[in-house]
Amino acid sequence: MRHPVRLESKIITQEINNSDVIFNCPFSIFNYIVKRNSIIFLFLSLLVFVLFALDLVSGDSALSVGQVWNVFTGNETDMTTRNIVLSIRLVRVIVAVLIGVVLSISGLQMHTVFRNPLADPYLLGVSSGSGLGVAFFILGAPLLGLAHSGFWQSVGIVGAGWGGAVMVLLLIAIISRYVKNILGVLIMGVMIGYIAGAIIQILQYLSSAEQLKMFFLWSMGSLGHVTTTKLFIMIPVICVGVILSIYCIKALNLLLLGESYAQTMGLNIRRARTLIFVSTTLLTGTVTAFCGPVGFLGLAVPHVARMLFNDADHRTLLPGSILLGVVAMLICDIIAKTLVLPVNCITALLGIPVIIWVVYKNLRPA
Repeated sequence: MRHPVRLESKIITQEINNSDVIFNCPFSIFNYIVKRNSIIFLFLSLLVFVLFALDLVSGDSALSVGQVWNVFTGNETDMTTRNIVLSIRLVRVIVAVLIGVVLSISGLQMHTVFRNPLADPYLLGVSSGSGLGVAFFILGAPLLGLAHSGFWQSVGIVGAGWGGAVMVLLLIAIISRYVKNILGVLIMGVMIGYIAGAIIQILQYLSSAEQLKMFFLWSMGSLGHVTTTKLFIMIPVICVGVILSIYCIKALNLLLLGESYAQTMGLNIRRARTLIFVSTTLLTGTVTAFCGPVGFLGLAVPHVARMLFNDADHRTLLPGSILLGVVAMLICDIIAKTLVLPVNCITALLGIPVIIWVVYKNLRPA
């Protein structure tokens, strides 16, 4: 029986072997795999389009598909309907798409770097760093006699959250220069999260009920608080993180086979880790700062992608995880709007069964 502490990535190892078999098989089998994956990509793309339209229609105010279509074609004369679709729902749906892209990419990178099926985008302490920054702004500032309201409060929350994520990244970068073992970096990230959590609890204990409520609402995760102005700030930062992730695809494929093998193939391990950590922090830190922590999606989606595509090549897994992440996030947003619940609750309910399956598959007797 496997040791319960070491949840090694048996799934990833099996997929590497499967990939080796595929590339050594006759062309007929390889072509079958390519056609199969192409069909899956096409289906997921169509599903994203359908869910995108359905998410625009769903909400408190009942709108038909025809009304939404008229808004985009310029035939809708009702200004209220135009404002609901363009200023509220469209922004929220785009944010949901961005979150799906960000968390799926970050989760896939963390699984590969740490070779652990239970590593998630928040494992490096990025979410805790953002939470600590927001806690200092919302809970700590009133204790010092500083008050925030209106526009500056909204900007301050985002800035504090992103600043906290950047500080954690710098700390992790310094640690990774002196700790060569990737498991040590992982443990340091977890410890940073515990320290941040302890400081947040102290601030919560000393704060008023009004400040606690504001921080609690941020911590539950929300897509509706992002305005058009914030969206134009999010998109460039996320684009930089996605470009870095695409650049790291070759490094991720080599890291799947182990750091020793990757070094023999000429990969600079320290540089590759740094780029992946920077990408993950840019992506996860930005989403956490603007929308609050959205858990379990980045942990669950890469496993579904590996199971669906039956491939370990990140050239397939990265776009596959992105499409699956967008699909999952749009579904969660539709359910959250229908039931009037925080989106973080829905992502947890959908992600936890996948995590339980991963734990069971890694711990069951051979």
